[in-house]
Amino acid sequence: MKLCSFTHNGRPGYGIVTDNETGIIDLGARLPEATLRDFLAAGDPGRAAALAGSAADHAMEAVTLAPVIPNPDKIICVGLNYHDHIQETGREETVYPVLFARYAGSQTGHGADLVIPRESTMFDYEGELAVIIGKAGRRISEADALAHVAGYACYNDASVRDWQKHTHQFMPGKTFADTGAFGPWMVSADKIPDPTRLHLQTRLNGTVVQDTDLSMLISSIPRLIAYCSTILPLLPGDVIVSGTPGGVGARRNPPLWMRDGDLCEVEISGIGTLANPVRAEA
Repeated sequence: MKLCSFTHNGRPGYGIVTDNETGIIDLGARLPEATLRDFLAAGDPGRAAALAGSAADHAMEAVTLAPVIPNPDKIICVGLNYHDHIQETGREETVYPVLFARYAGSQTGHGADLVIPRESTMFDYEGELAVIIGKAGRRISEADALAHVAGYACYNDASVRDWQKHTHQFMPGKTFADTGAFGPWMVSADKIPDPTRLHLQTRLNGTVVQDTDLSMLISSIPRLIAYCSTILPLLPGDVIVSGTPGGVGARRNPPLWMRDGDLCEVEISGIGTLANPVRAEA
């Protein structure tokens, strides 16, 4: 099942994407929960499954897709989680996952502009798998970790590299407005029992720039969930963005930056394609 967040005639909502991806069944109009995060927290996904055969309430072209979870309690991003990305950055592999935070206000949805800040000339793509938590937990074991996952989505953790380089901390380069694309929807975990079998590809203007299997992650999805939940409780709707593979623009010769008018796509097998135009801030 594919679930999304959207706005329709200015009203926020969430719902089920129809099998042919041309329409949305409006769960917010049928259920008491106001947001997809609230729906996940209620812990009864069977209610959505029971409505999956309903007629679509909205045509896909009539809505604006929002970030899958527009209001997560936390977005935990993972750095340096593929060997080829570590090699291209010249860094050493760490014993523990490299973590940093992104804020909800920095996110944007499928089809919306990724915005190059006026202050930057080094705007980079980072295709990644996003893991959406469905069941709360603290100190979750690796063996139990996947039972806490509600679903998976595509993420473009785009980086403002010149600001990222200001200090050894990543935050300035990762939290500019409209730089984290999240979508187009999440696919429920029951449809993806083994995320290591997924394949990720990032394309810039149709040219493949990143291409990897999720089995190449250094810290697996269960390990990331176990590690992050040791620090603080994971809540329904929380997002773990699992890391980007090699091929980022900053490490090419010459560097390959996203420019005004570009189109960046992140495709993950079994999920779909997150596509965003790139626009320079006015």
